[in-house]
Amino acid sequence: MTASPLVILGAGLMGIGIATHFARHGHRVLLRDPSAERLAEVPVVAGSILAELADAGRFDRAQTEATLARLATTARLEEVAGARLLIEAIPERLDLKRALYAELERFVDAEAIIASNTSGLPPDDLAEGMRHPERLLIAHFWNPPHLIPLVEIVPGSATRAGHLEGVRALLAGMELEAVVLDKAIPGFVGNRLQFAILREALHIVQSGAASAETVDRVMRASLGRRYAMVGPLEAADMGGLDTFLDISRHLMPTLAKDESVLAMLEETVGRGRTGLRSGEGFYRWDDVRRERILQRRAHQLRHALKP
Repeated sequence: MTASPLVILGAGLMGIGIATHFARHGHRVLLRDPSAERLAEVPVVAGSILAELADAGRFDRAQTEATLARLATTARLEEVAGARLLIEAIPERLDLKRALYAELERFVDAEAIIASNTSGLPPDDLAEGMRHPERLLIAHFWNPPHLIPLVEIVPGSATRAGHLEGVRALLAGMELEAVVLDKAIPGFVGNRLQFAILREALHIVQSGAASAETVDRVMRASLGRRYAMVGPLEAADMGGLDTFLDISRHLMPTLAKDESVLAMLEETVGRGRTGLRSGEGFYRWDDVRRERILQRRAHQLRHALKP
């Protein structure tokens, strides 16, 4: 699978992040994007990722030039023909992805694997119309890949089992937490957990029980730390399933169960407050807040994420 360059299709932030992770683990990577402007940004963005890792003591700065030399770029799709693994990281539009796969199947070998980095599109929908749907699987990296090690590998109904194991083994050898789901479900695992928490967080704020800041402080100082050590089911085992059952009986009926909290998001977005990009969402994103997040991120890289 690694005899020829790994191919990343799409040179956005995720595509470059994935490519840089592969390159710093010794792999040659070919980044393909039809945009010359995006391809021109690859060395700069990849260099900034490596610099952040070096500042945190997670990368030898002396290896920067050699690592960047393993990143090649192209705008021509036919140049990916020899690849054994292609990771697609283009925008989340089903029509775009299907059109790309149709083009790819004109060039790549029947045994080549196409892995989509989609964060939620079902694999069977992605594979519809493919000549070799058994080659298609999902490899959902989390953003940013050099900070969050999880990759969810999700099969479609036609995906060959050997492809799943091959991709899992490759990624596991690069300090990634590669997990294979038994079957596809909407949002996979990580996003389902994330949005379940988000729904309850919005419900708490909407109810007037606590501010957004208080909810986030509670999360960071409790579950944020616990879940870095054990998952929710491990925590339930450790706390005693009988105890959790007793609590669940009176607490679960009070939790948010519908989509009424969407009104809060719709109202906030409708006022142009989309978060970091607009400078305001639940918080004002001034320089002080941005710097605070960067400091937390640096601490995570330096201390919490060492293998």
